Amino acid sequence: MSTILEINQVVKQYGDYKALNAVSLNIPKGSIYGLLGPNGAGKTSLIRIINQITMPDSGTVIFDGEKLQPKHVQHIGYLPEERGLYNTMKVGEQCLYLAQMKGLSKAEAKKQLEYWFDRLGIQGWWNKKIQELSKGMAQKIQFVVCVLHKPKLLIFDEPFSGFDPVNAIIIKDEILALRDQGATIIFSTHRMESVEEMCDHIALIHKSNKLIEGKLNDVKRQFKTNTFEVGILSDKPEALMQALSQNFSTNPAQFKSLNNEFKLNIQLGNASPNELLNSLTPFGQITHFVEKIPSVNDIFIQTVSGS
Repeated sequence: MSTILEINQVVKQYGDYKALNAVSLNIPKGSIYGLLGPNGAGKTSLIRIINQITMPDSGTVIFDGEKLQPKHVQHIGYLPEERGLYNTMKVGEQCLYLAQMKGLSKAEAKKQLEYWFDRLGIQGWWNKKIQELSKGMAQKIQFVVCVLHKPKLLIFDEPFSGFDPVNAIIIKDEILALRDQGATIIFSTHRMESVEEMCDHIALIHKSNKLIEGKLNDVKRQFKTNTFEVGILSDKPEALMQALSQNFSTNPAQFKSLNNEFKLNIQLGNASPNELLNSLTPFGQITHFVEKIPSVNDIFIQTVSGS
């Protein structure tokens, strides 16, 4: 898969503090790439370098096959966590101004703004001032400004901040549609459920270092522990537990319902799922049998806590 952005051994230092320590990433074209990490990890420093707000102390950034240059700003859309609209300007006037800064003619900017205002149902906001809008309404304007010049690369930093659940779904669907139309998206967030739903690839930065990078499904497979969650209806619980303890590692915390259903977490070790099933079936009816795949949140906590 070809990449739109290659970050090679990038270092950024502020005085004695190293914000990025030889970080390398590859962002595939047409992907939604989750850039994860706790506060202070180095994510914002990296995003600022991609947007050429600051420059790396060493290392290189390659954008679509070329060394990153000022001309590439027109091919990047950036939605920062700290929004930056002018409160006293009218919405339409401000959007036209920002669109032309991204290289659009006034006519093309108006055309794109009409499309997005109609698409998001905000046609009546053109002559409103930003200070008259709610936080969620202003977020929609900021989103439009970010995407209207059809950039190859979109960087969203906490894009759902300030949105109610309904509007968060609307913006999520728009981000997915932009990906399907060919845009590449870097998605920085602390909302791990959004990463699960949207991201194809992820990277985790912690204490200025990259700790994880890869396809989301591949990363999850790396963190599997060969543990299965099992539900079984049994009237022979003592015999069941004795048989399991001889061959498997089980979680002693069990749940027993009124109808004798036990729920267990069983770690297979070197055994196969079929061997586990064969051990269970003599003791009752299996109601639930599924491998436990770690969530992005589990991986995040485990990696950050252990580093």
